[in-house]
Amino acid sequence: MRVPALLAELRRRDIQVWADGDRLRCNAPADALTPELRDQLQQRKNDILEFLHSAGALAQQQRAIVPLQPRGKRTPIFAVAGHNGDVFCYRALARHLGDDQPFYGLEPPGRDGQSEPLTRIEDLAAYFAAQIRAFRPGGPYIIAGFCTGGTIAFELGRQLLQERAAISFLALFGAPYPTSYRLLPQLRQQLVDQVARVITHTRALASRSSRERRLYIAEKLRNHEAQRTAERPAEPDSVLVLRAKVERATIAAARRYTPGHFAGRVSLFLPCKEWVRSGNEPLRWRSVAQHAEEYFGPDGCNTDIMLREHYAPVFAELFRECRARSVK
Repeated sequence: MRVPALLAELRRRDIQVWADGDRLRCNAPADALTPELRDQLQQRKNDILEFLHSAGALAQQQRAIVPLQPRGKRTPIFAVAGHNGDVFCYRALARHLGDDQPFYGLEPPGRDGQSEPLTRIEDLAAYFAAQIRAFRPGGPYIIAGFCTGGTIAFELGRQLLQERAAISFLALFGAPYPTSYRLLPQLRQQLVDQVARVITHTRALASRSSRERRLYIAEKLRNHEAQRTAERPAEPDSVLVLRAKVERATIAAARRYTPGHFAGRVSLFLPCKEWVRSGNEPLRWRSVAQHAEEYFGPDGCNTDIMLREHYAPVFAELFRECRARSVK
C-alpha cells in the first residue's frame, strides 16, 4: 500500500498521524488501530515521515490557492484547473457568478519552475486538501474540477470527507471519467474522430465538381500546414514547456487512477446532451457517487469553450440552480 493510500485509510478510521521531528506521532480511537495497521505504521515509519515532511515543505514553498473572486459570504468554491493547471480557465465563470460567491482556483505544483509536478491523483488531492484546510479550517466547501481536473477534484472531495470536512457538493465541469484516458479508449476515440472527418470530407467532395474538389483539397492542405506552422514555435517558450510538463504528468496520473466511492453529492455540468454519447463516459461518475445529477449546456457547446465568455453565463446560471438545491 502506497503512503498516501495508507494515510487515507487511517483518516477514514479517524486515526491521526503527524511528524514530530524524526518521530511519528499517532492518535487513534479505541480499537481503530488494528494489528495490521500498527505493523504498517512500524514498517513504513521512515517512508511516512519522508512523505509528511516533503508534503509540508511543498505546501510552504508554493501556495496552491489563487483568489479569482474572494468577496462574498456564500460557501466558497475551490476549483481544480484542467490538465495544464491554468486556474484562469475559471475567470469568466467566477465573474458571472457574482461578487457574493467566493471563488478560488487550485494550481498544481510544477507551473512555477521551482517544483516538480505530482504524478499521482491521490498526491495532488492530498496537497490541495492540506492547503484548503489550512486556508479555511472550518469549511464548508464546494469543490469543483474542469476536464482532467475533475478527476483530481473527485479524489480531493473524497479525502476531505474522510477528514470529516463539510462539502456542499462536488461540481465537475466537462469531466471525462478517468478510464477514458487509458490507451485503448484513447485509440478508439481517435479512430471515431478520424472516421467522422473522413465522412465529412467525403460528403463535401461528393457535392462538388471536379474543379471545386481540387480547390477544396488544396484549401484543406493549406489550412493543415498553417496550423502545423502555428503550433511549432521558433524558440521554446519556458511557460509553455512547464505547462506541457504539468499536462503530461496530470494525464498520466488520471490514466492510472481508479475512483473509489464518494459519499456525497456530485453535480455533472456537461457541455451539451450530445457529449454524453462521446468516448468521455461522463455518466460513469454516477457509479461511484452516492448521489449524482446532470446539468446540460446548449447544443454545439464543447469542453474547449464551455467556460469561456460566450457560454460562461449559461453555466453560471446552471451552477446557481445547483447551488440553490443544496440549501433546501
